[in-house]
Amino acid sequence: MNRPLTDCVISGLPQVIPPDFSAIAASIRYQAKTLGLTIESHQDAIDKTPLSFQFATPHTTPITCNITRWNDSKLAPVTENTMQAICGLMSVHGRASGKPQSLGLNYVSTLAAALALQGVAAASIGQLRGVPLSNIHISMASAALMSMGQYIAGATTSEAPEKLLPESTELAAQPPFKSQDGIIFELETLNAEIWKKFWTEIGVDLALASRGWKSFWQRYAKAISPLPEELPQAILNFTYQQIAQICSRTGMAICPVRSFHDRVNDSDSKHVWLQGPWEFLFQPGAKREFSQHATNHLPLSGLTIIESCRRIQGPLAGHLLSLLGANVIRIEPPGGDPLRGMPPLADGCSARFDALNHLKDVREIDIKSAAGQKEIKELVRQADVFLHNWMPGKAVLLNLDYDGLTAINPSLIYAYAGGWSTDSAEHISSSALPGTDFMAQAYSGIAQKIAKASGIEGGSLFTVLDVLGGVIAAQGICVALLNRCMNNVGAKVTSSLMSAATLLCADDFQNLYDPSGTDSSTKSMINAVYATKHEKIAIECHDLDTVKKLTAILSITFAPGTTAFHQQISDRFLLKTAHEWIEIFEQENIPAGVVNEDLSKLQTIAHLQRDLCPGSYTKINSPWSFQ
Repeated sequence: MNRPLTDCVISGLPQVIPPDFSAIAASIRYQAKTLGLTIESHQDAIDKTPLSFQFATPHTTPITCNITRWNDSKLAPVTENTMQAICGLMSVHGRASGKPQSLGLNYVSTLAAALALQGVAAASIGQLRGVPLSNIHISMASAALMSMGQYIAGATTSEAPEKLLPESTELAAQPPFKSQDGIIFELETLNAEIWKKFWTEIGVDLALASRGWKSFWQRYAKAISPLPEELPQAILNFTYQQIAQICSRTGMAICPVRSFHDRVNDSDSKHVWLQGPWEFLFQPGAKREFSQHATNHLPLSGLTIIESCRRIQGPLAGHLLSLLGANVIRIEPPGGDPLRGMPPLADGCSARFDALNHLKDVREIDIKSAAGQKEIKELVRQADVFLHNWMPGKAVLLNLDYDGLTAINPSLIYAYAGGWSTDSAEHISSSALPGTDFMAQAYSGIAQKIAKASGIEGGSLFTVLDVLGGVIAAQGICVALLNRCMNNVGAKVTSSLMSAATLLCADDFQNLYDPSGTDSSTKSMINAVYATKHEKIAIECHDLDTVKKLTAILSITFAPGTTAFHQQISDRFLLKTAHEWIEIFEQENIPAGVVNEDLSKLQTIAHLQRDLCPGSYTKINSPWSFQ
């Protein structure tokens, strides 16, 4: 396994971490280890804010990274789940079930860890290119809001904003599906004709199937997918094997919702955990003509990224690189990306699309034509990075594969943000599953982890893996660029939705393959959402002392784990508003947050305003600040 940062060091991470930062620190350690970093820990405990560490290379002075809860001076306690509540992630995930719910994953913490490591790599690149950087800062809140960018855009457009609140969502039939023999599974196609053909063979009226299509394909944008109830009812007349046979005949993809234990029985599971979220292949002999000097105060300024990507994962990766100062040239087909017209619109463009692409320069090129391919190659000749998320094998068909482009530019970082893996793992390629978010959730075990936490049958219609996949794609590119600056080598760097899933399951893999290692999981004694006199409140207590403080404030009998205990809590919370309770809990250092069910109201929360940029829709500011 190629480790790009074997000569670099992370220091200052303490061994004793407060519960609200423990998952972030554990993810930093895991990611750092897979990148080859030496980790030097401190023995002493730290203050509850911030979590800090230093990153050093043989060629740069140390970069200090500070990770806080918020981007202002607010010191209120927060946890993974209360941050999901405050920033609206709980509500987006809960749209399909009709109530705000936690993902049941250390999602914000994992994002924060990845962004922190990306930030220090970028800052080190900046140093090597003449930008005098020594400190970066990110927050849990900025990581959470970054993951919500397209949903916040849709909810805040000046032209017909979406009002998709959990309790206002029609609780109709939604994916996943269930077979006659009780197997829960996901279906996937990006083609309306395949969808109609499948449901016609199932025995559903064509008009009903057509009505379900729009809802099905829009689930990536809206996190809901209400289908005519006749569709899942018709599915119940068939066994899973029969449905799979119909899928084979019609071109529909199908995948059961597997458990983590199913995943670890795959032949590649230990390899991908040890490898980490990226695979690096280095190209010796890079030319020294690559961009030596930054053109402004941002670390990637003066670097050029060529991005040919669709949907979320790849465009988000390009967007993050543009926030770091890179000039991102986005390749779109003649006439532009069709997703530009998806409502709701802001200034004539889809707000959701613009949220991921507004900082990029656009070139309309027909990449299927010889002239278009020649134009791409001319762009690549002077570029630093080429990023795509095409279907496996398409790069070769287009004559735009790694070997071809690095022959033109040996200094190039060639980045592939895939669905499954670099080289199409045999156990997946044989079944020809499309590499989309919901297929990857189902296959990887992530969907079942979410289902268990949420009391639902499948994963989330929030694009869990597309977002994290975009972050780790951008992170891998920054690491490869840093390695190029230090060692004069180009690289191919591959990440995928499945590698994002592996990152989210890092603790599970750790406990399975190396149980003697540090167990970073933090069990919550109380973790729930409660109704109050006005609005809902999310509360999470990691230890007995916090539970005792809570029971004293609520004047209830201390009996954690019992139904009567939680009923007492529910009854007490109805006596005050969510904000009144929060004021009390903050004084006692009890982690709690008002559940934000209306994303348009995020702008009114004082300690989130530094992360948001109002306009024709609300944009999310860069998660990094550099000094």
